[in-house]
Amino acid sequence: MTPRPAPQTHSHAARRKPSRSLLRSALPQASAGHHVLCLGYEQAMSLDITGPLQVFASANDMRARQGLAPFYVISLLAAEAGPITTSSGLQMLATQSYKDCKVDANCTVLVPGGDGVDLAQHDLALRQWLQAAEPVVQRMGSVCSGALVLAQAGLLQDRAATTHWCRVQELRETHPDICVDHDRLHTYDARDAQARHLFTSAGVTAGIDLALALVEDDLGSAMALAVARHLVMFVRRPGGQAQFSPLLTPEPSHAPRLAQLLEWIPGQLGSNLGVERLAQQSCLPPRTLARVFQRELGTTPARYVEQVRVQAAATLLGQRQASVATVAKLCGFGHPESLRRSFHKHLSISPQAFAERFGSG
Repeated sequence: MTPRPAPQTHSHAARRKPSRSLLRSALPQASAGHHVLCLGYEQAMSLDITGPLQVFASANDMRARQGLAPFYVISLLAAEAGPITTSSGLQMLATQSYKDCKVDANCTVLVPGGDGVDLAQHDLALRQWLQAAEPVVQRMGSVCSGALVLAQAGLLQDRAATTHWCRVQELRETHPDICVDHDRLHTYDARDAQARHLFTSAGVTAGIDLALALVEDDLGSAMALAVARHLVMFVRRPGGQAQFSPLLTPEPSHAPRLAQLLEWIPGQLGSNLGVERLAQQSCLPPRTLARVFQRELGTTPARYVEQVRVQAAATLLGQRQASVATVAKLCGFGHPESLRRSFHKHLSISPQAFAERFGSG
C-alpha cells in the first residue's frame, strides 16, 4: 500500500452515481491477498473491530490447517498510525494512517461503531477518504453505529440500511433519504450487486454475522461453517432477521420507584398481571403507576409485561425445555397463537422458528 493524494471534498449532489452503479454491476470476487481494512478511532467499540476481524483471521487459520495460504490481509487503520483507545479502555495499534493507504478493487473497508462515532461522523478528513475510497474498493460496510459515519459521508442515500437499535431513530431523523430498517442484522446480500458493494450491520455481534456472510461469499459455505464452528457460534443468522435487543429488566437505579415491582414481575408471569394487579403490588393508583412507567421506562405497564414474557419465552424455547404450547402457558400468553403474535411483534420471527434456529438441545 502506497500513499495517495488527499481526496477532494464532494457534495452529495455532485457524486457520480451512474459511474458507481456501473462499477458495482461488474464487481469482481475477492481474490487471494484480499485486504480487510478496519477504520479505528478514539472510543470505538472494541468488539466492533475485533469481532469481524477475528472471523477473517479464523478463515486464514482454517486454510492453514488445509495447507493453503492465507486469503485475507487484515489491517487496522486510523487517522494516524499508533494506538487508539477504545470505549472499553483497551488500546489497539493502528499500523497505518488511512490517509496514506491506497486502496484498490481487492479491498474491503469496515467502519466500526461506538461512543466515538459522534465525533467520527463529523471528521471531514475521514468522510473525504471514504467518499474517495468507495468507488474503488470492492466492498465497504459498517458495524453497529458505524452506519452514521457512512450516512454522514453521503454514501447511503436511497439505500436500505440498519444500525444499532438505539441509534435507529437518530439515523432516520438525520438522514430521511435513507431507508432505515430496524429489523435487519445486516444489509449485505451477495446476490445483489449494490448490496454486495455497500452495506451496514446492526448491533455489535451482528458485525460477526456480517463477516461470516463475507467469508461465505469469498470462500464458500463450507469455510463459513468451519469458521462458525471454530468460534462456537451460529453458522448463519439471516440478515433480515430482527435484532434480538433490549428485552432485559432495567437496572433498579434507572427506575427507582418501580424497582421492587420489576423484580417481582418475572416470578409471576403465569398469573394475571393486569394494571390493577400491578398497581396493588406497587401500592400506587393505576393512573400514577402508568405515569411512572412512562416517565422512567418510556412504556406502559402492559407493554413492559409483554416484553418480559417474550424474553422469558425466548429463554425457554432456546433451552428447548418445553413445547411452544407449554411455554405459552408458563409465560402467561395462554394460547400459542398469542405467543406467536407477540414474537412476530417484538422479534419478527415465530416461536417455532426461534426454537429451531437458537435451540441449544
